[in-house]
Amino acid sequence: MTSGTPKPTTPTAKAPASGGDGKGIALFVIASCQLMVVLDITIVNIALPHIQSALDFSTTSLSWVVNAYTLTFGGLLLLGGRAGDILGRRRVFIFGVLLFGLASLFCGLAQSEWQLLAARALQGVGGAIASPTSLSLITTTFDEGPERNRAFGVFAGVSAGGGAIGLVAGGMLVEWLDWRWIFFVNVPIALLIAFLTPRHVKESERHPGHFDLLGALTSTLGMVALVYGFIRAAQEGWRDPYTIGSFCAAVVLLVLFVFVERRSQQPITPLHMFADRNRSGTYVIMLCLAAAIFGMFFFLTLFVQQVLGFSPLEAGLAFLPVSAIIAVGAGLTSNLLPRYGPKPFMVTGSVLTAVGLSWLTLTDVHSTYVGSILGPILVFGLGMGLMFVSLTIMALSGVEPRESGAASGLLNAMQQVGGSLGLSILVTVFGTASRNEAETQVPDFLSQAGPLEKARFAETGQLPPPWADQVLTSGVSAGFVTAAIFAVVSALVAVIVIKVRPSDIERLKGGGAMMPGG
Repeated sequence: MTSGTPKPTTPTAKAPASGGDGKGIALFVIASCQLMVVLDITIVNIALPHIQSALDFSTTSLSWVVNAYTLTFGGLLLLGGRAGDILGRRRVFIFGVLLFGLASLFCGLAQSEWQLLAARALQGVGGAIASPTSLSLITTTFDEGPERNRAFGVFAGVSAGGGAIGLVAGGMLVEWLDWRWIFFVNVPIALLIAFLTPRHVKESERHPGHFDLLGALTSTLGMVALVYGFIRAAQEGWRDPYTIGSFCAAVVLLVLFVFVERRSQQPITPLHMFADRNRSGTYVIMLCLAAAIFGMFFFLTLFVQQVLGFSPLEAGLAFLPVSAIIAVGAGLTSNLLPRYGPKPFMVTGSVLTAVGLSWLTLTDVHSTYVGSILGPILVFGLGMGLMFVSLTIMALSGVEPRESGAASGLLNAMQQVGGSLGLSILVTVFGTASRNEAETQVPDFLSQAGPLEKARFAETGQLPPPWADQVLTSGVSAGFVTAAIFAVVSALVAVIVIKVRPSDIERLKGGGAMMPGG
């Protein structure tokens, strides 16, 4: 994995205990941690019906099995990145991995709703500590230039493809073993990572400072309130007092967060990072990209299982081509990036993502996997693969070493918050379209259904197949329209905002870091 004469990224970095280069194992350790963290965002989706039955969740509270993880994960990523800068990235990385493994054990052992939700929130804390430090460890371990670009390519491919792999793994574990194993499997992986890390990963230089706890608290609670407001709106409507109250609280907390950051001497989020147009544009693109990818996986998981009748394992395998094509796109980008720069890949990737999502809006109750789904998700996956490497490098280019943890934490936070916010918006659109379609389907149902079906409808208020399939498909199609709009916005930002100079491309060729764009 080396290129040319090695040069230490950080002058005070300690050599791996095992001696020698060891960068291949170091990359394996860092990528394995990221894969484990990313997997847990989607692996749970396949198991939700089984968790609901085992722990007696209501349909509404079941959504928090996912939200408890993504909200704490996204909300605390900034603090996790800052902790690595101050305390040393390797030691913070190990702590986060072990905390994630311990929380996974608690999840698997949970016997009630509150136990699982508390453990899922703790999992999110562990992920928020481990994920940003794993990305910043690449800058500590790998030399600038082609070597680091290849490492970023592996990391980005794992990050992008982890969601699809999680669905496959979830299907296998649920169908062959038990839902608890989607959590238990993390424990030995976390222990292995913690064992290998001090032997093959360098420690970073520690930067004196303090923790911006008020900034972390206001940003986390603000994002939680914002996401909860959208989720509540999807369930109870926009005029619900709790919906309105959540949005008001989110505005107050996020404004307070900006105020705190502007006055803090060592803010958790250095606001001057947003002064660079390239980095700001990258964050906006990541926000829209995450919304699109979370929506694609969520809605297609519903569609293939409830309309096409796939089993959990079949549903997971249906997404395997996405993982493969994302890896291809990420590898292609990492090799061609020094020649063309990141902007062409950002623009092309956004356009392909929008095309794939727009194609998926054509699905209906008569669609098949091969005829209607496989093609769009391949186009979608290729677009994602082209974008992730470029976004990762652009977000960290020109950042001082003492702030690389905060920069990587902010990029990851944009991904998680964008996914949570985007999915909650898409679910709101889905719910509205589904209700409207249900109103048009009820008269047809009442005119054709038998006495038993009418009695069940009167009791539950839910339409049976094939009317329910039409309602679901209508909602899914509306969700894909909104997801495609997010992708179009990311394409426009890539075209208009991102400005890469010829000198920046020359620096990539020569092994130097890109400077902030003007």
